[in-house]
Formats: sequence, C-alpha cells, structure tokens
Amino acid sequence: MDFAPQNLATIIFILISIMLSSSLTTINASIHIYQDQLFNEVGNAYLLSGGSEGLSTSSSDGSSFIRFENITFWRTEAVAKQYSRKKQNTGLIQAVIFETADRNNIGGSAYGGQRSICCTPDLAKLEGCKQGEVIRIPSATSINWPIVLNVHFTGRSLSTSMDVKDVPIIKTGMYNLFFIACDPQLKGLVMSGKTVWKNPDGYLPGRMAPLMKFYVFMSLAYLLLSVIWFVQCLRFWKDILQLQHCISAVIGLGLLEMILWYFDFANFDNTGMRPVVITTWVVTIGAIRKTVSRLITLSVSMGYGVVRPTLGGLTSKVLLLGITYFLASELLDITEYVGTINDISGRARLFLVLPDAFLDAFLILWIFTSLSKTLDQLQAKRISVKLDIYRKFSNALVVTVIASVAWITYEVYFKATDPFNERWQSAWIITAFWDVLSFLLLCVICYLWAPSSSSQRYAYSEVAEEEFEEEEAQSLTRGQSDGDVSLVKQEKNVGGTAIPDYEVEAEEEKRE
Repeated sequence: MDFAPQNLATIIFILISIMLSSSLTTINASIHIYQDQLFNEVGNAYLLSGGSEGLSTSSSDGSSFIRFENITFWRTEAVAKQYSRKKQNTGLIQAVIFETADRNNIGGSAYGGQRSICCTPDLAKLEGCKQGEVIRIPSATSINWPIVLNVHFTGRSLSTSMDVKDVPIIKTGMYNLFFIACDPQLKGLVMSGKTVWKNPDGYLPGRMAPLMKFYVFMSLAYLLLSVIWFVQCLRFWKDILQLQHCISAVIGLGLLEMILWYFDFANFDNTGMRPVVITTWVVTIGAIRKTVSRLITLSVSMGYGVVRPTLGGLTSKVLLLGITYFLASELLDITEYVGTINDISGRARLFLVLPDAFLDAFLILWIFTSLSKTLDQLQAKRISVKLDIYRKFSNALVVTVIASVAWITYEVYFKATDPFNERWQSAWIITAFWDVLSFLLLCVICYLWAPSSSSQRYAYSEVAEEEFEEEEAQSLTRGQSDGDVSLVKQEKNVGGTAIPDYEVEAEEEKRE
C-alpha cells in the first residue's frame, strides 16, 4: 500500500473542518432562470411554470421572499399589429403565487363542468370573477393570498417587462409560481428572466436543506470508518487480501462522495445556482461506488478469494452486469440531480427508475442464489471458520433486504399519499435512509473481513480436511496459534517430496 497516510489524513481533516464551519447556518432556496421559454396551452389558458419550492419563515434574522428580476414577455408580431399604437392594455399576463394547500383557490367550474383557470362568461356570472383574468378565490388563512401580479402589453409593442418586485412569504409551506395568459391572442407567448426564491438564510431549496447537514455527519462517519480500517491495513499490510483492497476502495469512494455532496449543496447554498460540473462528478462517483459495492457483494457471495481463486467463466457476466448497472444508475441520478432546483421531481425519473430497480432485483436474486451454493459447499467440506463468517454475512444481507423492501413500501406510500409534496420538510429522510443503510452494511462487511494477522486463514485454500479445520477453529476461538499453520497453502510429503494437496486430491479423484 504505497500512499502517504499523514498527508491524506491532513487533506481530509481540512475538508471536514471547512464543512463543519460552513454548516452552522441553514440555507434554503434557489434562483430560477427562464430563457425564451414558451407558454403551453392548458385548458382555456396559456401557462408557464415558474417553479415550486418549500419556503420557511422560522428564522428571526431575515425574511423569506420570491423576487422577480428582468422578467420580459414577448408576443408575435402578427398579434401586435392588430392593435392601435395608442391603445394601452393590449394583452394581459398574470403571475400567480399560491401555497399548495390553496391550489383549489385558483380556477373554477360552471355548473360542475370542466375546471377552468381563466374566467369565462358563465363563471363571471356565477363566481363574480372578471372575464379574461385568472379566477382567484381568497385563502382561508389570508385574504391577500393567492398573490396575482398583472403585467400589460401596450399599443403594438412586441415585449413588456415586469417591475422588480419582492413578494414576502409570511407562512412556511410549499409555494408554486405560474405565469398565465388568458387572452387567446397571446398564443406563442415567450418569457425570459429570473426569479429568486430565498429563505432567511440562503438559497438551498427547503427539501434539500436538511441533507446538507446530513452529509456532514455521513462524512464524519465515513472518516471514522476509514481511519479504523486503514490503521488496521497498515498494521497487517503483509496479510492483506485482494477482497480487503476492494473494501478499501469502496470506503474511499463513499467518503469522497459524501464530501462532494456537501460541497455541491454548499455551492448551491451560496450562489442559488446548481453547479452542473460538481453535481455530475458527485453523481458519477456515487454510481461507481454503488456499482463496485454491489459487485463486491456478488463476488463475495460466489466465494471469490475465499472458496474459489477466480470467478472463472462468470467474470465476463459479472462485469457486463456491473457496466449495465452503472449506466442505469448514472442516467437516473443525472436526471434527478444535475441542474435540478425544484422541489418536485420530473416525470422522466419514473421511466429511468424502472431499469435501475429491475437490475437491483436481479442482483439480489443472483447474490442469494450464489450465497446459498457457497454455504452448501462450505458445509459439505466442514470448513467451520469460513462457514461462520458466511452465515453472519448471509444474515446481514437478509436484514438489509428486509429493511429495503419495508422502506420501499413506505416510500411508495409516502409519495402516493403526498402527490403535491406538502410533506416536503420530511422528504429528505427518503434519500438519507439509503445512504445510512449502505454505510451500515459496509460496516458489517468491514467487521467480518477486518485486516488481522490471521487474514490469510480466510483466503482460498485447496485443503478441506475436517481435522485441520476443527483445529483451526479452536485456535482462532482461543486466540492461540499452534505453529505456523495457514489455509493458503498446505502441502503433504509423499515419498519425501512435498506435494500440494490439490494435486493429491486430483490423483485421488482419478483413482475413484
């Protein structure tokens, strides 16, 4: 192991110190940028979504608000020419802000028919709304909400701009912004500009805010695990197995992933913009970590390095599965995280989560099938020490799978009963659970295959004699060693010549 532990520890310590000092404040919101975005026809209105985020009012040193900056609307030249140059209001666009709980306060229906966003002649008679404008019903908690801001075109102008305006948020909740045009002449309307959604302390969206502190604690957990693991590796570096090198790689990737997630959120915190490069890097490292950890689990279940020296003909299949899983996980995470600032996931995630879930199910099936065969093989050969490790490993996997299935069931229930993301303040737990579960399983694996002076006893061996295995088990249990006995290579003397056991076993098989 050729690396400088002191330099590595110093770098990690500096990174963790920066994270701890930066996470003392909570930051929650973002900046939404619109670049020539086209309004879509929805019912009897033209509509453009401006964003959806959880905003808080819990802090005492500041205020939450939504700010409109450089908002400009463009209409087609053909529409503009229809009006006189001197006419004032030749087109109306309305910016509507409402809390999710008040979603039914926007729009209405006449005689129980289809719901309309804009006021129609029938609704004007029934609801008292103004024809050609958005139907707004005052909220039960505040008559000033939902907020509706009007912007007018004048004369034959092709564009109109919205004044810079701050809309203060007085109640914690999930807020939605829509730009709506009820005039049928405004088909083809385009908008540019930005809105700033800010909580008292910063820009991170409300659903993501708790995750920043969570990644600090996860980084500390991985740091502690890595220190313990690498100290053991340095102590027993002569007895390190190939499997333990792989575990070291997973620990390192996990620590790097947690640190990068923090810096991704911290940058988002300070600027209000999601850094695509940093997010892409952390997503890629996370996909690599998940892929490598799953392949290691599969390889261990097959007995690689413990019961068999190689995977043989299965190597290519395992690698193919790993590449496929990496691509599926990478695409899913890029869609969900890269450039994402809204608090509601896009529909594209639903299509990408299916192949990822299918590959996970296939991996679980393959892992338990291989693990069952390995346990049968160890039991048949009566290799008691290895059998004990694999039984503990099997129990850990069973607990992990049961916990995963239970949590997936809860996640489906959580999302099914909260279609409008009203429980956004606790949604971060859904994401955090998987990171915690992966870390706990990694800790179990580190415990079972921890570097020690007897590491080589768990390596692949051609010897399976019952008397030797019983002696080995007693030696390991008592912590005593009767001579330099190793499972890695045992030889027998035949006619004064040392012959490896696997050659003796081969000759015996031929005679049989």
